[in-house]
Amino acid sequence: MAENGIPAGAVQGTGRDGRILKQDVVAAMAAGFDTGAAAAWGGSREVKREKMSMLRRKVAERLVGVKNETAMLTTFNEVDMKPVMDLRNKYKNEFKEHHGVGLGFMSFFTKAVTTAIQQYPAVNAMIDGKEMIIPEYADIAIAVSSPKGLMVPVVRNAETLGLAQIEAEIKRLALRARDGQLTVDEMSGGTFTITNGGVFGSMLSTPIINPPQSAILGMHNIVERPVAVNGQVEIRPIMYVALSYDHRIIDGKESVGFLYTIKEMIENPERMLFSGKQPAEVLLGL
Repeated sequence: MAENGIPAGAVQGTGRDGRILKQDVVAAMAAGFDTGAAAAWGGSREVKREKMSMLRRKVAERLVGVKNETAMLTTFNEVDMKPVMDLRNKYKNEFKEHHGVGLGFMSFFTKAVTTAIQQYPAVNAMIDGKEMIIPEYADIAIAVSSPKGLMVPVVRNAETLGLAQIEAEIKRLALRARDGQLTVDEMSGGTFTITNGGVFGSMLSTPIINPPQSAILGMHNIVERPVAVNGQVEIRPIMYVALSYDHRIIDGKESVGFLYTIKEMIENPERMLFSGKQPAEVLLGL
């Protein structure tokens, strides 16, 4: 018990006079006994007080500002990930050998977002006083986890990049975030944000807009679900996606159409280039 950090009284003994035997400890641990939680949690009435970091305070101020200053709504859809997963499984080794980076889902969604922005430019716009600013480029902010909390570095001119270039830039920015090397310039000026709560197991959420942007796409975990395919029930890997948007600048029709376009791009990845006239190898840059 001492070796595993199990406190006295945490295991019920079955030996003579209630003595704890080795098999009692082994059985308790095999049943999922959380030694760390048992040692650190329970029975106390103490309260711990910690000072909020400057970063956390600034984030809190921005989030409250978003809720108070925007007319934020969220629309949802579901995406069948099988086509992208099949494409990834088929080409991931060749992609890694050819480009030197792994092929993840974030690059597909980033590419789909830039394609959808062409059709719905208001989603990429922002309000400045009485004017609406509509950038003719897509600087996509990608939320990444770091030791200091959530960081949102920006992939510049993502509309001009291929999947390999997007993957390489995301990897570079994520490593800089992990090492605490991101600069203010690398985290400012984004026109649209993508966040992926699915890496933490989130099924569905309403992501909050990253000001002064007008919209944010939330990705979630991929779960096998029964769906109707050509009149038959099949098990498919499904991801729920969410688009939170500022209704002051983006109408419901535009928000729904934007999210549906992303769904169409992911379920038919070849459409991301030339309306599907090019093979998958062109999309992957192979």
